[in-house]
Amino acid sequence: MSREYPHGAWEKVARRRRLILLVLVFVPTFIACGFMAKTLPHKGSAPLELFLVFFFGILYAWISIGFWASVAGFFSIMRRYDKFMAEDSGETSLEAGARTAILMPIHNEKVDRTFAGLYAVYRSVEQEVQVGSFDFFILSDSDDPDKWVEEEAAWNDLCRSVDGHNRLFYRNRRVNIKRKSGNIADFCRRWGANYRYMIVLDADSVMTGGAVVRMAKIMEQNPAIGILQSFPKAVNAKTLFARLQQFAGHLYGPMFSAGLHFWQLGDAQYWGHNAIIRVEPFMKHCGLPILSGRPPLGGDILSHDFVEAALMRRAGWEVWLAYRLEGSYEEMPPSLPDDLARDRRWSQGNLQHMRLLFAEGLFPAHRILFFVGAMAYVSALLWFLFLIFSTTEAISEVLVTHTYFPHEYNLFPSWPIWNPGWAIALVSSTVLLLFLPKFLSVIVATVKQRRAHEFGGLLKLLLSVVAEIILSSLFAPVRMMFHSKFVFLTLLGRKVSWDPQQREERSISWSGAARLHGAGMAFGFVWGGVVLLINPSFFWWLVPIIASLILSVPVSVWSGSSTAGEKFRRLGLFLTPEEINPRKEFGRLESYLKEYRSYRSPLTIDKDQGFARAVVDPCISALHIRLLRKERRYSEAILKKRESLRQKALSYGPDRLLSSEKRELLTDPSSIIALHRGVWKTADDELASLWGIYTLR
Repeated sequence: MSREYPHGAWEKVARRRRLILLVLVFVPTFIACGFMAKTLPHKGSAPLELFLVFFFGILYAWISIGFWASVAGFFSIMRRYDKFMAEDSGETSLEAGARTAILMPIHNEKVDRTFAGLYAVYRSVEQEVQVGSFDFFILSDSDDPDKWVEEEAAWNDLCRSVDGHNRLFYRNRRVNIKRKSGNIADFCRRWGANYRYMIVLDADSVMTGGAVVRMAKIMEQNPAIGILQSFPKAVNAKTLFARLQQFAGHLYGPMFSAGLHFWQLGDAQYWGHNAIIRVEPFMKHCGLPILSGRPPLGGDILSHDFVEAALMRRAGWEVWLAYRLEGSYEEMPPSLPDDLARDRRWSQGNLQHMRLLFAEGLFPAHRILFFVGAMAYVSALLWFLFLIFSTTEAISEVLVTHTYFPHEYNLFPSWPIWNPGWAIALVSSTVLLLFLPKFLSVIVATVKQRRAHEFGGLLKLLLSVVAEIILSSLFAPVRMMFHSKFVFLTLLGRKVSWDPQQREERSISWSGAARLHGAGMAFGFVWGGVVLLINPSFFWWLVPIIASLILSVPVSVWSGSSTAGEKFRRLGLFLTPEEINPRKEFGRLESYLKEYRSYRSPLTIDKDQGFARAVVDPCISALHIRLLRKERRYSEAILKKRESLRQKALSYGPDRLLSSEKRELLTDPSSIIALHRGVWKTADDELASLWGIYTLR
């Protein structure tokens, strides 16, 4: 297959580094498997023990990959010099023709937060450069009729606020084909030819103007780069769970991302947001296939970003991770249930990637990334099976009568041997792989970067790391259970629905947490009770896992609370640099959010009652009609149906209409005009009050 950029100077270096990585992962894993076999009573010779060694080897290799990525990142940062680094040299200014579109695809998101974030980005870019090189697009796939109208009104308010009617554009897509990837593809078909680059944001993304401009300059200086991915850091966390993730990302993330860069170089992945893309090759090469078969493993590709990066590389274009780039941010799910809901979607998408593992022309690095993405969830199932087999082995050693003289006339018995020294050495090596990178990150932050004060000081930083290890250890077994369930359900053919991500705090009720975690709690009680009764010595090895499952309900409720998060903040724990020295972009976001939420219309209609606003409010009604497509000719049946819906609305008010009925009326300019006139002309005070206009009578 011909490639537009067939070779890069970094590719030979990348091959050598990856060969070293394979040796570093598999040689220790082979040795650890030998130790594992020796710790078992029958030295791995029994069938059940063979399964244990097999699963252990996969899991040990899996955590080794993360360990060596972190170690490589540690030495990269400590050395400072990086020959292969995609960064702005400061020697290039943006050409007039290097136009960049900043895209924000949304789907039924919180409108106030979405547009406040876009306001912050717009103002920051405006302050950095002449904003004429950048256009902003809100690409809405919202199918909630109230959200649709609220988005239109918020877009119009934002345009007036920044004087950006010629720079800020809004479009609501009628048919939501292929979700987010289809939304971006639709933009490319309509307007892609007008732009050299596009920066893709999520609804919770914030990027500084400096970061946006530097990314565009890097693309100008490196014509072989097709995608440049920033490393977004979490911000604005309020709950304890989100603050924990935010702290971990700020402290461990820079070293881990440097390690990813060290091993991947120009074969990096694309995470779907906070990245800049060269539009022309993206349009030419990154069209997503539809997988054969039915969902969940067939149909549209959900996790489109990894696939688009692989297709970009297949065409010869490079994909880089700009791990040193500052000014790229996102927000985290506020609670464990919200985080698990997001993982449910990601698990299905990542498992789909296994269908593409042997697709024609892909680079080996991206085939490995597909495998690693799937393993992020499959590893949980393997861990669960390893624990189940370990428990079965421990119970069988007590209940099953063993034959210690397997051969007749054998003078010496074959005793099962348990060597605690080997077990302790094995556990110690595993703990080292899991936790040493965390303390290496502390060394980077304190010794190399001298940033301990940005985390509250060295003592508070160390206490935060210890608290993070304890809390993450509580969450890990719960994640294991749910990720195992997600993989199992996907393989059974259960597909996930496309719902917006929960981004703001909401109270988690005890009953809701019990419904979510109740089965896991019951399993933990039964599991622990059986093992304690039959093999008490093995029970103590399982205590951290069983305790996590039993405590999952209170831990989920407690960690999802902003009150708990605030207590930790007051103690100086889980602090991050952006909290101690906030960027002005977050101030802009909060001020716009406050202004948006404080505005009150003369009508007694809340902002989130979009359909009623489109009918009653003359300004919103005119705006909505102006944004609709031109009037079309419809069949007699459609006209009769819409007339019936209008009569229903004028007789019973907006609350009696279904969401689908509201949306159908909103797509028809004639219906909106007729409803507007009918509501304002009605002599029925009760009907008028249903539409929110009784206070004007």
